[in-house]
Amino acid sequence: MKVIEGVVATPNARVAIAIARFNNFINDSLLQGAIDALKRIGQVADDNITVVWVPGAYELPLTARVLANTGKYDAIIALGTVIRGGTAHFEYVAGEASSGIGNVSLNAEIPVAFGVLTTESIEQAIERAGTKAGNKGAEAALTALEMINVIKAIKA
Repeated sequence: MKVIEGVVATPNARVAIAIARFNNFINDSLLQGAIDALKRIGQVADDNITVVWVPGAYELPLTARVLANTGKYDAIIALGTVIRGGTAHFEYVAGEASSGIGNVSLNAEIPVAFGVLTTESIEQAIERAGTKAGNKGAEAALTALEMINVIKAIKA
């Protein structure tokens, strides 16, 4: 029986992080968590990490697609925060960000990690950006690194 399991250490990985500027008071923590995980746990060189800022979560799928199409990256991490408000805007932005990022991953055949918080409140977002519920940016980075290795092992 052959079992494929990915490891996280990926020193030669080239990783792009697409991050939304909207709600940057939360997203900055997600970014720091992702970069810390990439460098400290994944052993990714600083020169192999590219950060691309975009206006909001809605713009993440297009940015991820353009990054994937360059062929320069082994994985992409999409980071952002969508906080529910009093209108249906939340559903549109969160839904399109989620389905668009998933679509890019399937079509590009490289990992596109989903690090977009979709929360009911600012407090929930803060909890998921490095306090009570961990840092979802770091989790997305670790997922991207593990998936790089899983895909390499499948193709080997």
